Amino acid sequence: MEVDLATALRAVETSLREIEILRRNSLAKVSEDWYTGPKGTDRHWPALKGFLENTKNWDHESIESIDASSAEIVSLLANPAHDQFRCRGLVVGYVQSGKTANMTAVIAKAVDAGYNFIVLLGGVTKKLRVQTQRRIENDIVNRHRELWQLYTEAEEGGDFSRPANRQFTMPVQGRAQLAVIKKETRRLAAFLATIEHTPPTVLKSLKTLIIDDECDQASVNAASNDNDITRINERIRRIIRALPAVSYVGYTATPFANVFIEPFPHNKDELDDLYPEDFITDLPRPADYFGAQEVFGFDPDDAESEGGEAAGLDMIRIIPGEEIALIRSTKRDAQATFLPEITPQLERAVLWFLVTCAIRRRRGQDDVHMTMLVHTSQYVVQHDRMAGVIKGWLAENNNSLLAGTGAAWDTLADVWEEETGRVPLLDNGEVTLEELRPFLSQVISVLEVVVENGQSVERLDYEETTKTYIVVGGSVLARGLTLEGLAVSFFLRTSQQYDTLLQMGRWFGFRKGYADLPRLWTTSNLAANFRALARIEEEIREDIAVYRDRNATPLDFAVRVRSIPGMAITAAAKMRHAYRTSISFEGKHVQTIRFDHRSARTVADNWSAASRLVDECHEQGEHNADVAVFASVPLPVIRQFLVSFNICDRHLDLKRNMLLGYIDQSASDLKWWNVGVVAPREGTLSARELGFLGRVHTNKRSRLPEPEDYADIKALMSKRDILLDADDRTVAAGESWPELKARRPQVPLLLLYPIEAKSAPVRPGTSHDGRPTRVALDAVGDLIGIGLVFPGSPDRAGGYYSVELDVPTPEQLEGDEEEQ
Repeated sequence: MEVDLATALRAVETSLREIEILRRNSLAKVSEDWYTGPKGTDRHWPALKGFLENTKNWDHESIESIDASSAEIVSLLANPAHDQFRCRGLVVGYVQSGKTANMTAVIAKAVDAGYNFIVLLGGVTKKLRVQTQRRIENDIVNRHRELWQLYTEAEEGGDFSRPANRQFTMPVQGRAQLAVIKKETRRLAAFLATIEHTPPTVLKSLKTLIIDDECDQASVNAASNDNDITRINERIRRIIRALPAVSYVGYTATPFANVFIEPFPHNKDELDDLYPEDFITDLPRPADYFGAQEVFGFDPDDAESEGGEAAGLDMIRIIPGEEIALIRSTKRDAQATFLPEITPQLERAVLWFLVTCAIRRRRGQDDVHMTMLVHTSQYVVQHDRMAGVIKGWLAENNNSLLAGTGAAWDTLADVWEEETGRVPLLDNGEVTLEELRPFLSQVISVLEVVVENGQSVERLDYEETTKTYIVVGGSVLARGLTLEGLAVSFFLRTSQQYDTLLQMGRWFGFRKGYADLPRLWTTSNLAANFRALARIEEEIREDIAVYRDRNATPLDFAVRVRSIPGMAITAAAKMRHAYRTSISFEGKHVQTIRFDHRSARTVADNWSAASRLVDECHEQGEHNADVAVFASVPLPVIRQFLVSFNICDRHLDLKRNMLLGYIDQSASDLKWWNVGVVAPREGTLSARELGFLGRVHTNKRSRLPEPEDYADIKALMSKRDILLDADDRTVAAGESWPELKARRPQVPLLLLYPIEAKSAPVRPGTSHDGRPTRVALDAVGDLIGIGLVFPGSPDRAGGYYSVELDVPTPEQLEGDEEEQ
């Protein structure tokens, strides 16, 4: 008994001891260290933690992660013990990654620490606001309902309206007030009016935390000029201005618009801006999260890494172009008459969804929600028609599926063989399709096909009973709304805007107990764009990490976002304060990874251009035959080659005019080049001679299975290649690209890669699930790939956009006023 008492005393002492909050994930202004973590007397965080452990069955690692990240964010808020304060921050998460869970933890800890008024801006649709309100009530409020006063309710008519007394009430010690508001002008105006009619003595007692969910949507000023302010943006800024003590924190997975907010608006004395000048926090990637990298893969460090994690999960199925025209019409005036069809790929997607539901039921998951997403058109009339044809197909084929005979069953068997062959089941192959038939019968009996859009009557409802849904919908499904248990997505909608496209990724998230089952049917171009955006996402986080380590603040460092030709970062109006920080390639390495491998003329012309370059290098440079390197090659030779070389236009961020423009701008620093030919010492010889070198051994570079119209090899260069002209060419384990570049001569390097036309996969079936991740290149002739390594600092490189952070002087402001 004494031992138990001593242990309990130590536990209490530990809980009361101040701890250091590690700000591992944040750029932050130097501020007061006021929050040292949960206390033994706290009410809300311990209750939420217990709820996550005991009701939601979160594992210890996940709870520890959210505990640490939420404590970090709360420590960056203003101290609620002060009478007046104003703090603005930004939290960057991942799409469908549990941002709401982090928000609830921050709210619980903030209230425990002294904040007494929580305002949550819950999206721009009624559905999103209700979903957010319900989540906050379930996770926090209902743990200690007597400690909360609610101004809004978890129903569609429960949004904020003026209280009966037209004002907010005096906060009670130990209690908190909550309002979850849709980002709509009328609601925000009512909230602002309530603040303005609240007595000053009450306002002074309100310590407000405003959390803006999906803060890149509607909150950012999207007016065409600074003198005009969009109404929602103005309302939010006026609300912040009207409250004497307020911390504003925006949450988003796509922060592109937020980091382009003008930090020094002309009317800042009248209205606070929403630029996150106090802190930017990059939430760590949760364990078991399926994001853009996991789904679409990423560029490996070495070109030989054909499989593994770099390849992404084998969950993408390409919809052929000829089927797309049968599923949707792109003409606005044809929507009234166009009737979509159940194409072969849509049929396979529906059948695989039925199989996934049966498998999950067999695994004992019959008490959880299961969902399929069909998102093919932005037109409401098409949602109803698509839902109708899916219902018709199910009615026509249900008997065949239940009986295990007929055309639908035969197709189902084919889908089963293909999908379980490409991604082995977690059940280790112990389950057969015949064994799933009883479970398939259960699925068909409860399956609902519903439409979810701004005008739909039948809405998603995951609250009352366990649901099995095929959801057909539009833009309401493209942001914020959680589709519970999503396993299959059939997705044709696209966007040329980074933030909109990433937010459409409802298939990202957590798939506990069914990580082997998710599939995405989409187009090859959409998959390619997502692959490019996965890298840009990581660049933003890498930038934040670099400047965090330098103790920079959000006003010292403007988050940069790399532009992709042919795509917009965000809405043009939201970028009017962004400027191109650089169009250089300084300190960068670039490589051709996409090829017009079916164009005989392009393939032949590029080989000829490379042959002429090799001969020119031999004549004008210094040849090191041991490593096929030519030193001191004059710039005009390099430039002529790049003019002649055809770079596939499917490269989103590598264009010939961009390269030539930079080289011409930097000619004085790039007068002399090294040129290397990267070729193995043995293997298949090239069909043609490469200049005076004759026939050379060729590299094998297989391609991704899709798309068909060009070859994507994902990576051309390996780390050791950039040391081709260095004295020491050894690469230590874990050595990074920047570390390697620091070891090489500070001269530009051009690398030529002769590539075997056939290029069968070197190691087929090298992914985590044993599937072949590559197919033969099968080009019309041997290809030439190029890699370029530029000297200098990568901090000054890239086609990046950011805002100007030079604070204008009073004299400059006066000069601006005079000019007006």
